[in-house]
Amino acid sequence: MRIAITGSTGFIGSALTQWFISQHHSVTRVARDLTFKNPYHLAPLENQDVVIHLAGENIAKKKWTEEQRAKIKESRVQGTTFLSESLVKLKNPPKILFSDSAIGFYGNRNPQEKIDESSSSGQGFLPQVAQAWEKATKVAQEKGIRVIHMRFGLVLAAHGGALSRMLPLFKLGLGGRVGSGKQIMSWIALSEIGPALSHLISCQEISGPVNFVSPQSLSNEEFSHVLAKTLSRPAFFPLPAFMARLLLGEMAEELLLSGACVIPKKLQESGYSFKFPSLTEALRHLLQ
Repeated sequence: MRIAITGSTGFIGSALTQWFISQHHSVTRVARDLTFKNPYHLAPLENQDVVIHLAGENIAKKKWTEEQRAKIKESRVQGTTFLSESLVKLKNPPKILFSDSAIGFYGNRNPQEKIDESSSSGQGFLPQVAQAWEKATKVAQEKGIRVIHMRFGLVLAAHGGALSRMLPLFKLGLGGRVGSGKQIMSWIALSEIGPALSHLISCQEISGPVNFVSPQSLSNEEFSHVLAKTLSRPAFFPLPAFMARLLLGEMAEELLLSGACVIPKKLQESGYSFKFPSLTEALRHLLQ
């Protein structure tokens, strides 16, 4: 199978490139800064079976100033619009477009509420961006390309991503909950994403949003305790909510102090078997 990946040098993109090559697929790496304005740049997308679109500004890269908010929205929404419009102009467009999205679509929810792909969007900057981001693939859908919106939870890996930023403090025994610790964390191991995508490629009846999260969501406090226990360290040093807000502003409110109990309904109902269904299993694998 021929697969093109935008953002192939990024955190998720580089892992997926390695995964699909290991599965003996032909992978075309599309540079993260591709504008899709020049026909020459579209050549790598011709005759591909699958396009996986991951390019865009990192949402958690820096504090959400007005400039950064605009950069996030422009890179995600306009970049996806450009890609979708370009794909339908190809002589041989892909059969499937996997487009990056996030469970931030759902916003902050009651911890008791189970959120699946049919749940409504939430309120705030991330839900607004995610809604526009997913709508940007409309032209590709209308042309008959099967579009799947990858709503990623917190992606865990030993190197890169949020976990690698947590590890130094937790290894020193200085980790702990953030804020009240009651906010739900829905996560997925980075090494789970490739197999899940391979599964979805074969499930021709699935399209639209798919939650890329493990079956086990935990509160932030529970997550902290499991991580600390895996490292054989205590978790006695909470980060107060006011300090998180002081350091990161609105980004802290939506990324650290909010959460939703998101379930992988489409993956489970289509028969996908998770390799790392629990956080303990995932962390043991990642940190071995």
